[in-house]
Amino acid sequence: MNWLFSIVLTVHILVALAIIGLVLMQHGKGADMGAAFGSGASGSLFGASGSANFLSRTTAVLAAVFFATSLTLAFIASQKPKTSGSLMQDSVQSQPVSPAAPAAGEAPKSPAAAGSKAQDIPK
Repeated sequence: MNWLFSIVLTVHILVALAIIGLVLMQHGKGADMGAAFGSGASGSLFGASGSANFLSRTTAVLAAVFFATSLTLAFIASQKPKTSGSLMQDSVQSQPVSPAAPAAGEAPKSPAAAGSKAQDIPK
């Protein structure tokens, strides 16, 4: 199931980038006025209005593919096993380390002599 998620995610990203490129290539509504006065759009690859139809249809198809991949990604993500509880339950809880008991015949060490961390704190 993980490989399917990777494939659909890759297609989703590529389609999103293609939609961005196609939208940036299209002319706005204001560009039609310039084309009416002979701005040279009729000599383009798709003709005077062919590029608008081709780009808009391609954008619509890619938008439908983007929508389908979005739904597929949501479905795949919802099928993953759910965990109960909070994230903090799974964290490792550290216990304070108790100082080791002195061996028989040794004098107990003072906290300052044992290299306590309290000395490192500035006052």
